Amino acid sequence: MIRLEFSESDITALDYERYHHPHPHVQRKMEVLYLKSQGLSHQEIRRLCRIKSKTTLVTYLREYEAGGIAALKQLNFKGSPSQLNEHIPSLKAHFEAHPPRTSAEAGAEIERLTGIKRSPTQIKAFLKRMGLKPRKVGYVPGKAATPEKRVEQDAFQTEELEPRLAEAQAGERALFLWMLPTLSTGLTWAFSGASVASS
Repeated sequence: MIRLEFSESDITALDYERYHHPHPHVQRKMEVLYLKSQGLSHQEIRRLCRIKSKTTLVTYLREYEAGGIAALKQLNFKGSPSQLNEHIPSLKAHFEAHPPRTSAEAGAEIERLTGIKRSPTQIKAFLKRMGLKPRKVGYVPGKAATPEKRVEQDAFQTEELEPRLAEAQAGERALFLWMLPTLSTGLTWAFSGASVASS
């Protein structure tokens, strides 16, 4: 049995990183060490984390023993880096100026600009790695039943929707409209817009 000492700050960091670290392999290592810090046996940790090899578990524990949490965050995969990495600065600037509507559109644009084709899953991961996030969709609901809700809807229309439509007409925003069926109102308008950076 490998005996390790855990400070309160390390336990807190392990608990956070097992859910929030961007790489799932590192999350798994953090989970193993967090469970170890809670006094679970190696057999129970392997069962909970679905680790088949004792060697894998011992490797994670030895990594922590040698270098703490920083060592767990290192990814020592062998293999070549993505060809897209050298294009990150130019692609990020391009997408900030011309936000793609979908990951498929982003993939087509990446292929056009770099000649490199990737699957939709790889494109999503690459965009996330560049620090780009998907935009949220807003909804324009059907006519509200109560006077208070109608006031809220009118304010939304005049303060948010109409200015965005005006920006779209001026070419300063991309705006997409479609109809979504709902149970309560029959049909609801939805919109999605992406601001265009001003030069």
